[in-house]
Parts: sequence; C-alpha cells; structure tokens
Amino acid sequence: MTTGLVIVLTFFLHANETGSARADLPDIQAVPQDLYPPPVTEGTPAPGRRVRQTESEYRTSLVYHTLYLPTDWKPNQTFPVIVEYPGNGPYRSPFGDVCTGEIEDCHLGYGISGGQGFIWLCLPFVSKDHQHNQTQWWGDISATADYCKQAVREVCAQHGGDPSAVILAGFSRGAIACNFIGLHDDAIAGLWLAFIAHSHYDGVRQWDYPGSDRAPALERLKRLHGRPQFISHEGSTDETRTYLETACPDGRFTFQSLPYRNHTDTWVLRNIPERQAVRAWLQTVLRERSPGAKPTRDNDSRQR
Repeated sequence: MTTGLVIVLTFFLHANETGSARADLPDIQAVPQDLYPPPVTEGTPAPGRRVRQTESEYRTSLVYHTLYLPTDWKPNQTFPVIVEYPGNGPYRSPFGDVCTGEIEDCHLGYGISGGQGFIWLCLPFVSKDHQHNQTQWWGDISATADYCKQAVREVCAQHGGDPSAVILAGFSRGAIACNFIGLHDDAIAGLWLAFIAHSHYDGVRQWDYPGSDRAPALERLKRLHGRPQFISHEGSTDETRTYLETACPDGRFTFQSLPYRNHTDTWVLRNIPERQAVRAWLQTVLRERSPGAKPTRDNDSRQR
C-alpha cells in the first residue's frame, strides 16, 4: 500500500467491463457477512436508527436523504460524519452484484464505522426537475452540490456532527462523485477532511456524461489541496494509480486492491483485512487532523 488518502462514494461497471479479467478471482459473497445496515424508516432520528429526511425546499418533492445516528450517540457530543453517495442503477453484474441506484443501497459508511462512533449521511443526486432522486448519473449537478452543503451544515448544527471531521465516501458512481460533486466548487470542496472512493475515480475514464473527460477532472483535482484519499477497487487499483501519478504527483493517496471479482461496496460488511485497512486509515486521518485530537474507537477490536 502506498501513502495517500481518498474518500468517495458509488457507481457500477457495465457488463463488458466486469468479465474475464476478474472471473478467476474469489466471490465476496462466499465470505460471511457480519454487519447488516439498519432499514430506512420514517420518524425522529435516534441512536441506532436510520431515518428518511428531506431538505425544506424539497418537501413537496420525492427528493430525500437518510441519516443514521450511531448507537453511542449522545446529545451535546460531537461525532465525525461519513457522507456517502450511491452507485448507478438499476444494474446487475455478470457475477450477480446488484445496485438499484437508490441511497438505501449505500453500505460504506455503516461497514467502515460498524454502526458506532460516526454519524452516517447518505445523500441523493437531485434530478433535473428537482422532483426525485436521480438513480443514474448526476441529474442537476448544482442542485446536488447545494443539497449536500445544506445537509452537512444541518447535521453538524442539529445532530453533533463535527465540521472538522467530515469524510466523503462513495462506490462506483459515488466514488467518481467524491471529486465530481465533492470538488465541484470551492464551497463544497471545503467541507471535507478526507475521501473514500471504492471502484472508479473521476477522470480515469471517459463515461457517457458531460464533464467526464480529463480536462475538467484535472481542474476539480486542484481543489483537493493535499487532503487524503483512500482509493480501492476490485482486482487492481493500477489504472487509477497510474493516472494520479501524473495528474497529482504530490497527492496523499492510499491504494487498496480487493482480491475479489465483485463490483460492490458490500465488502465492508465482512470482516476481511481490507476493511481493517480502511478503518485503520480513517483512524489515522482523524488523529492527524489537529494536535491532540482523540481518535474514535477501533471498531475491529470489538466482536460483532
């Protein structure tokens, strides 16, 4: 593993990109799952609950996000926040991995935290008509970025989120969103302490949406300003590593290959060395954010 850091959140490969190159790797589904994210419900936020919420200007629409307060949450205390974006949907890989594109399908924040010590916020991509969550690609990019800024402000003001410890994460489309949305402008870029991006990275490939080419991606990357990113991928991270060696040679990137064929974020729901690695990385990021800052507990030291 090289030094460096990224936190990002979600989209799925097309079928022809998931085939023979990784077909001989193990299937993550064979590894027992030890974590199960709570279902999304209506109602008031409370420790251990994951509830559906909507920003005030979208109350007459179907746009919404989810908020999870950790089981050890208490009023008048602050907690780091993992903000997550979902992958593209609907999708089913040749190996049976499924993504709907809905925020209920997010897993990174819960798996990385183990449900304790971190507030977990899953955010939507806002559709162009501002009436629903966009399940494929970006919808209204500016509206999505504005929704994010407002939701992060509110979770810090109302639920004890620590504004100095907000991490952006995502899988596939969500991983690309770590930079595509998270570094969209100076205002949103300033929210993040670090990033966790699993499977894909902004600027590495050109996809079927405007702005996916390398030139604007390089402009967004300039807003990273040395903050750490944890970058993982099924099979190999070589493609992203090669890109960043040229695009951002002074960046703080940690690369983590997963020895599985699956295009999925559910690996964090299993007790594997790669989950231990991202948890340890995150603890280091939190310790280093300011002199004397106290780390959260090491989730892998507890039986779950």
